[in-house]
Amino acid sequence: MSTKKIAALLFILVFLCIPDYGLAGHGPKSGPPKPVIPGGDTINISGIILDNHKEPISEAEVRVLVNGKEVDHLSTAHNGKYISRFQLQKGQIKEATIEIHAYKASFKSTAISIPGQELASKGNNYYLSADIMLERVLGPAFWISTVVFILAYVLIAFELLHRTIAAMIGASLMLLISYTIGTLNPEYHIFSFEAAMASIDMNVIFLLMGMMIIVGVLKNTGVFQWCAYLAYRLAKGNVFLLSVYLIIFTAVSSAFLDNVTTMLLLTGVAIEICVSLSLNPLTVLIPLVLASNVGGTATLIGDPPNIMIGSYAGLTFMDFVIALAAVCAVCVVFLIIMTKLVWGKAYASARVENIEEYTQKLKEEYKITDPTLLSYGLGVLAFAIFLFLTHGYWHMEVSVAALMGASVLVTIAIVTGKINLMHLIEKDIEWPTLMFFIFLFILVGAVESAGLLSLIADWIQHLSQGSFLISCTLIIWVAAIMSAFVDNIPFTATMLPIVAYLSTVIPGAGNTLWWALALGACFGGNGTIIGASANVVTIGIAESRGYHITFGGFMKTAFPYMILTVLVGNIWLLLFRP
Repeated sequence: MSTKKIAALLFILVFLCIPDYGLAGHGPKSGPPKPVIPGGDTINISGIILDNHKEPISEAEVRVLVNGKEVDHLSTAHNGKYISRFQLQKGQIKEATIEIHAYKASFKSTAISIPGQELASKGNNYYLSADIMLERVLGPAFWISTVVFILAYVLIAFELLHRTIAAMIGASLMLLISYTIGTLNPEYHIFSFEAAMASIDMNVIFLLMGMMIIVGVLKNTGVFQWCAYLAYRLAKGNVFLLSVYLIIFTAVSSAFLDNVTTMLLLTGVAIEICVSLSLNPLTVLIPLVLASNVGGTATLIGDPPNIMIGSYAGLTFMDFVIALAAVCAVCVVFLIIMTKLVWGKAYASARVENIEEYTQKLKEEYKITDPTLLSYGLGVLAFAIFLFLTHGYWHMEVSVAALMGASVLVTIAIVTGKINLMHLIEKDIEWPTLMFFIFLFILVGAVESAGLLSLIADWIQHLSQGSFLISCTLIIWVAAIMSAFVDNIPFTATMLPIVAYLSTVIPGAGNTLWWALALGACFGGNGTIIGASANVVTIGIAESRGYHITFGGFMKTAFPYMILTVLVGNIWLLLFRP
């Protein structure tokens, strides 16, 4: 069985488990049924368990005692709420003392005491609202989850193990520890299976899946190869101008399609053109991969970190376009200038004996193979993009637009006999990537529950001293440097709750810190070969064709450009605060 088939089966198994959380866990969890006392007083106690950031704590254990005797034992819901209802003998509450104990692993156990006569009453019903704040502690659950998370991160960053397998091992190990050692000693309980399922952002998963299907159908039409031919025809043999056209096309395509997919489709075509021009393909491929990462930054769907940020922060497609498209366009202009300075001489040395003859050859080789399917595909893609642009108005998740577009297009393609469904499912949907995201969300959910992200947020806030300028600068540069050397996807997932907290406590931050994270994570991916998936894919294809570039060779050109774009982005954010 192929890797993609195994990943597809795992995806289905995980997905089938998710509804369990949807059926149980959204409301406060009560304890076992209490005895009914005829004519007795009914006590109603409710509240929220919060951490030191005033964020709700799910699955905290709450015990209610009356005069030292436990009368209820329950746990909080996903929103930190608990509701306790029990009965006492009539009149007993006035002389009683009520104690509420709250506890969760990685938090300090806290109790409050309230005299019974302080409860509000109406008839035989008594009411009490009691919120409790728990203080974080660095207990066994914190250290275990942190170590497992870092080990998984190292395996992913240095490609010691396939990133999907590394994330799956880390996620399953945390759950195993929680249900074995954590059952014997609650201090070792990291989080529950229900919490793990709730941490998976299905909006991100379904958006990626929908776009993979749409692109998988479109690539059967030859449209991307035809665009490369069109660029060459417009350039009329001028290689630098050809490079400019391809840079612009790549940047725009990456804004609306996954940048990895864009490079997969363009790399082979670019290599063929460069070989015919006696030009080293890397002189064209490196600018293109840099353009794909910059262009993908401009929209919500262009790069996986943006998808994650938009889904987590509730930002719309147009929010990203308004805030980031202009600065990305400026960075593309800088890329064109840098391309001329760095590779201008190489381009000038490329020659074609007969431009018209070569143009005709490309026209024959790179043509639209299925205009009917392309018409359907472009129509569906235009409709999906319309929904992306307006999804904020409809209060609709972007994944709905992607899935609808994918459903319509794949139905048309199958009914007309244009594609094979099983081939599309197995070859064009990147199941290992989808599974990687699922296990990554679980990993991040675990360390968030254990307190690691809270600790990092406190450190950044302390370092910035509450200053917007320092916070914004710190986030964009830390994100950029980290994303240059490790995969920007797990780093972004780690930073989401941190930036969310900082955005609420730093005066005047608004959404700007989100844009700082997006620019840093996406632009930072240009720093090294391993900084972004598009880099790895493009250089890998080039090497398979015999065109090798070292880690340092790529970094020599790409890293200075990354620093320039991050600097431009930083200045942009501080000046305009989008």
